[in-house]
Amino acid sequence: MNVLFVCTGNTCRSPMAEALLQQKTNIKVKSAGLFTVDGLPASQGTKQALESVDISHPHQSKQVTEALVDWADLILTMTMRHKETLISTYPQLFDKAYTLKEYVLLDGKSTWEQLTKAYRRLEEKRLTVQHEKNHPLTEQQMRAFLREEQDEIDRLERELPNYDIEDPFGADHATYLATLKEMEVYVDKLIDKVNKRTNE
Repeated sequence: MNVLFVCTGNTCRSPMAEALLQQKTNIKVKSAGLFTVDGLPASQGTKQALESVDISHPHQSKQVTEALVDWADLILTMTMRHKETLISTYPQLFDKAYTLKEYVLLDGKSTWEQLTKAYRRLEEKRLTVQHEKNHPLTEQQMRAFLREEQDEIDRLERELPNYDIEDPFGADHATYLATLKEMEVYVDKLIDKVNKRTNE
């Protein structure tokens, strides 16, 4: 399995998750950022937090690309906003992009299942109108055209718990350590879930 972790700048949260998963398993893992440039080091806070648990992780930031998302079997973001941005840019990802927390905590039923279907309906409708219309809709017209589907997504998302891992960027060492500890809890749950699926 190929796992891609995604955050904003690929200097704090996603490198932490990548380093933890690399240390604990043989799963192939990469990380990338939605709004970054290639080649930036991990933040000083991330380096220090990882070093405090004896993890050395040489890291250079990478921008999310189509090649990276195609490589991944599973894409795990740090926030719902990251996931929404990814799916908006790459609609084919609707069934393999999740936040890390929702992927490990949800059982695939009820609200989440409804939400996945709602995302699918919205993307199918959006793609249909893009292919059928001779004159592309303006952004405002597209929003109006998809209003019913978007309202349903918004309603379902309000029913979900908070699946975001907060960004420690610019915070103190204690905040980075707290983020690392939170990340480790969910990375461990991810490993358990992947192992169970592999053994089924």
